[in-house]
Amino acid sequence: MLISVIGEVDMTNAGHLESYVARQMSPGEPVVLDLGLLTFMDSNGLRALENLHAALREGGTALHLAGVHGISARLLQVTGVWPLLNIHPSVAEAVHRVLGHDWAPPAQPA
Repeated sequence: MLISVIGEVDMTNAGHLESYVARQMSPGEPVVLDLGLLTFMDSNGLRALENLHAALREGGTALHLAGVHGISARLLQVTGVWPLLNIHPSVAEAVHRVLGHDWAPPAQPA
């Protein structure tokens, strides 16, 4: 499952994001969250990601984050959460990992 998160995730909507993703989850199926268009995330958003990560692990699968950048990346790094999550530079790389394919970015033209 691929879900794109756009805008901000904060105290006003982090619970909605968490419950939406939880409702969409299928047993044993990984979830990719595309955070490329996420402009802000506070500690409530961080908690939602941690809760989803734990729920998916309990279900025998994983949460994958793609396109994490800016304030969101900094929040995950300074809190020590970054190395605990499956973070990918792009959606394509996350999807390839989820599908079990080895992924290498396309070669740059000479």
